[in-house]
Amino acid sequence: MAIALRYAARSDLGLGPKSRNEDSGYAGPNLLVLADGMGGHAAGDVASSMIVGELAPLDEEDVTADQAIPLLEEALHAANARLTKAMRENSDLAGMGSTTIVMLRTGNKLAMAHIGDSRAFMLRGDTFSQITKDHSFVQQLIDEGRISKEDAGHHPQRSVVTRVMTGQPDDEPDTSLREAKIGDRFLLCSDGLSDFVGADVIEEIVREARTPDEAADRCIEVALKASTRDNVTVIVAEVVDADGDDLPTTVPQVVGAAGKRMRGRTRAIPTSPAEKAAALSREATGRAEPDDDSLELAEDPTRSRRSKIALRTISVVVVAAILAAGGYAAWAWSQKQYFVATDAGHVAIFRGVSQDLGPISLSHVESPSDVLVSDLPSDVQAAVGNTIPARDLADALVKVTALRAEAVRCQHLAATGTPCGTTPTPAQSTVPTTPPTTNPTSPLPSTPRLSPSITTPPAVALPTDGLVTLPGVVA
Repeated sequence: MAIALRYAARSDLGLGPKSRNEDSGYAGPNLLVLADGMGGHAAGDVASSMIVGELAPLDEEDVTADQAIPLLEEALHAANARLTKAMRENSDLAGMGSTTIVMLRTGNKLAMAHIGDSRAFMLRGDTFSQITKDHSFVQQLIDEGRISKEDAGHHPQRSVVTRVMTGQPDDEPDTSLREAKIGDRFLLCSDGLSDFVGADVIEEIVREARTPDEAADRCIEVALKASTRDNVTVIVAEVVDADGDDLPTTVPQVVGAAGKRMRGRTRAIPTSPAEKAAALSREATGRAEPDDDSLELAEDPTRSRRSKIALRTISVVVVAAILAAGGYAAWAWSQKQYFVATDAGHVAIFRGVSQDLGPISLSHVESPSDVLVSDLPSDVQAAVGNTIPARDLADALVKVTALRAEAVRCQHLAATGTPCGTTPTPAQSTVPTTPPTTNPTSPLPSTPRLSPSITTPPAVALPTDGLVTLPGVVA
């Protein structure tokens, strides 16, 4: 019995500080792709859209089961090579990367390749299971038995990935081949859903939805109600009888950064895979002129009204991209700046500048911490509230470490019934003259709350100008 797919793709910017959607998604009759651009890195939206653009033509391939995995691996290597080439040609793109999940239908089987922490789930009968394994720091901790799965959902480094598409030769995905059965439902999602919505809720949505469209819409709705602070993208696909009453979906859907970002939710854009791949290639590399193989069908005098509207939309996007180019240089500079400030009651390291451009935030949380602002002395709370500048990420990490020590001091004093008050003067504390060695890529250390029997750590000095002076760091 021949099978086919009914599918739906949805993407939303989310409620966090990100001003652009770094996720990309593609759903077609034979191909599902989800890519989550690396948050906090340069041009994650470019990376995800380039990967989708490279993989989209596979939707038109007619392959056998034994050809599917090698074809996926070849296409992903080609996509990775494009990332490498783009970064060499444009230094502003250095450091970009993306997770990737791709499923390719071949007959009654689905070939899958996966790299990163985006997830794929399968509902078959009464069983709902995750069919990908995260390539992430917390997954390593789970595998080593150092934390439980329940702890992983709240770990401060849960977004740290260990393997993604970055243009490096060792970016190898996991691959698998499985039989698809009529009635199976598959969900591909970015961590904007899985980090904020529990697996049991996701299962309920996928199981009870009448159609993939309803399931996809519901996933986005629940993620937003859960106050997702990341971009959220989902693709839902259901296996149906190709000759049955449940008609399969035939028009490809492209969402997120690859769908020519729209304000708020990005709906499906109906274009052919080859046409979409050409458009994505031009957009991601900044080429305004179409390639020779672009399928614009200019020679067709009977072009439909839908095609004309699509062409006008592409023209508007290209013009908008040109107008935005002038502001990109300033934005790229801002993403090399760091400061320490408050985020949801905690001390956090921000990347960018502490300003907004209308509704657009020019900064985002680069690394959260476990330090509560309320644990700090009142004058230090005010300094954090006004933001503390840092020369670079390493400097910011040193400042957070010093603030953590000050919070522990106040916790100890509170435990003994002594008010913390304000930060003592430099004469009351010993400030080391050599900065501590800090690895910017290491997760921020966590300091447990102290009992009254433990010696109070030295305080952080506050000079009279109100700026925090951190141990070993010149403000």
